[in-house]
Amino acid sequence: MIGRYSPDLNKLFCQLAKTCPIQMVVDVAPPQGSLLRATAIYKKSEHVAEVVRRCPHHERTPDTDGLAPAAHLIRVEGNLRATYKEDDSTSRHSVVVPYEAPQLGAGFTTVLYNYMCNSSCMGGMNRRPILTIITLETQDGQMLGRRSFEVRVCACPGRDRKTEESNFRKDQETKTPSKNPSTTKRSIVKESSSSASRPEGSKKAKMSVSSDEEIFSLQVRGRERFEMLKKINDSLELSDVVPPSDVDKYRQKLVSKNKKERDGQTPEPKRGKKLMVKDEKSDSD
Repeated sequence: MIGRYSPDLNKLFCQLAKTCPIQMVVDVAPPQGSLLRATAIYKKSEHVAEVVRRCPHHERTPDTDGLAPAAHLIRVEGNLRATYKEDDSTSRHSVVVPYEAPQLGAGFTTVLYNYMCNSSCMGGMNRRPILTIITLETQDGQMLGRRSFEVRVCACPGRDRKTEESNFRKDQETKTPSKNPSTTKRSIVKESSSSASRPEGSKKAKMSVSSDEEIFSLQVRGRERFEMLKKINDSLELSDVVPPSDVDKYRQKLVSKNKKERDGQTPEPKRGKKLMVKDEKSDSD
């Protein structure tokens, strides 16, 4: 295809009633008498059963080509052998021309098509996307080849093509993951930050939490073992909040106490009554 065709979108952008040369290429020459058929259908599944036809306004507009029915969207230009068909079962419109072998030195056959209604016309396509299906058939209806492409009939084909191609590339960049792990990580953090309802500062703080602040659960079998591990954990938690200087004082005091107990010395109370030793009488006896 030539003209304002977008390979990225597989889409033809054209103006109403303007010539659109379509190049037909075949790998093997078809049988004698083969036909080329062009049919327009709606692209979306909810509209595909509906017949694509011109809007009421353009149907009433006089055409220079008296061969084509007024409701047919696709016309063939410069070929008096073109015939316009309406399917008996689906009522779809199509235009058929005999297949002609390429001219000497050429690798393709060119057919000139016209689209006789804008994509935005009310009562017609009404901004619903359409596909043009080109089929190569034998005289008895056997299909030999098939190609399809989307078509947009508009006032500014060049502008609309650039806009849709730009949007398509942006969508592809968004869907394609980055191969750089660091870039991917930054993208995930950025997306998470933008979607969170809390302030940006709190989100950054959460993302920078170290593994020491994480909380883990441990399953322990037996009450005695659980109590022992719980005491260890309580001691560690206490060491996190007690100043190091107080911890050293407590350790020195504990060492001194254990040493006195090993030497047989019993510490005297700081206040109150005197500690009684076994077999010793008090002053009141």
